[in-house]
Amino acid sequence: MSEADAARRPTVYDVAQEARVSIASVSFAFRRPDKLSDATRERVLEAARRLGYAPSAAARGLAHGRTGTLGLHAFDLLLERADPLTQTPSFTDLAMPRLDADGVIPWAQTDDDVLSDPRAFPLYVDEVQRGFELECWALGRPVMLSSGAGTDVSVADTAGRVDGLAIFPSPQTAPALARYAPTIPIVLFSAAPGDDHHHRVRVDNAGGMRALADHLVREHGIRDIAFVGRPEASDTAERLIGLQDGLADLGLLLRPQVVDATVRGEDDLVPQLRALIAGGRMPQALVCATDQHAFAVLDTLAAEGLRVPEDVVVTGFDGTLAARLSSPPLTTVRQPMEAMGRAAARILAGVAGPADRPFDVVFEPRLVVRRSCGCPG
Repeated sequence: MSEADAARRPTVYDVAQEARVSIASVSFAFRRPDKLSDATRERVLEAARRLGYAPSAAARGLAHGRTGTLGLHAFDLLLERADPLTQTPSFTDLAMPRLDADGVIPWAQTDDDVLSDPRAFPLYVDEVQRGFELECWALGRPVMLSSGAGTDVSVADTAGRVDGLAIFPSPQTAPALARYAPTIPIVLFSAAPGDDHHHRVRVDNAGGMRALADHLVREHGIRDIAFVGRPEASDTAERLIGLQDGLADLGLLLRPQVVDATVRGEDDLVPQLRALIAGGRMPQALVCATDQHAFAVLDTLAAEGLRVPEDVVVTGFDGTLAARLSSPPLTTVRQPMEAMGRAAARILAGVAGPADRPFDVVFEPRLVVRRSCGCPG
């Protein structure tokens, strides 16, 4: 065998020639072994082992118009944690690591500390992804994971390679999703119902916030509450409305000014909180749109010398691992994130039931009380 032949990846034709069978027999040996005699099948497999041949799922997909692969597209997973006083990132993307004299990458150049920090990982997205992968594994379906800024190009690239796509949507993904909707099923996580044909897996955001409002008012006597978050995404907007409605049912009004905060990009969280403190206008409770918002609030309040929950109550929404490990442990509304991921995989795999119309799976979240609201948990 020449060097060129050795470097070339063996094909089904090479195996057929080596085993002295047809290419159909090679295909049957891997996909329908019952179609061949034991002797023929073993001869094909032995030839494949000698040549180092592995069947290509991508090639099979091209032949049949399907790959069997299900995709999950998410925004970038790691978040930079900003210093609460300077608003500058406490870590940045690592440059290409340099080897020391012994050819070893020094610990200081690794990102292990970042990945082991539960405030940066795992996030809501990570837990949903875990459920998606576990269900795909149980169903015997390959998974393609991708991430990016939610651009048309990044989403389209994944959609073109899979039989179904689950995605955490953003306004920028709409054009790509509109093009691929007729050809592959798409599941949107945490997206409000729309006039498209996409499936949805989400939680009752408003119901979760109502339960939280009821707890704060009835159990702790809190009557002055402000919302922290930027209501751009539909789930954040639903949480804000749910909090307003829950307080209204109890005869109370939410503070009209929302504390501007976002887990990505610049916001006015720190200056607004400082202004509230300086003016003696800090509310009794800060109800945050997500756990990540709440962590930023906890950092800022600690830097300003305020105690939680003695001086102000802080709550979150999502129920990530970091909420349990924060100081103090965070009262939050827990989403069943693994179950959401599993539900999306079952919808895309076609085992959730007849899809004569889009699925809209709504899970009930659960209030988890801990010390950040004054409870002993």
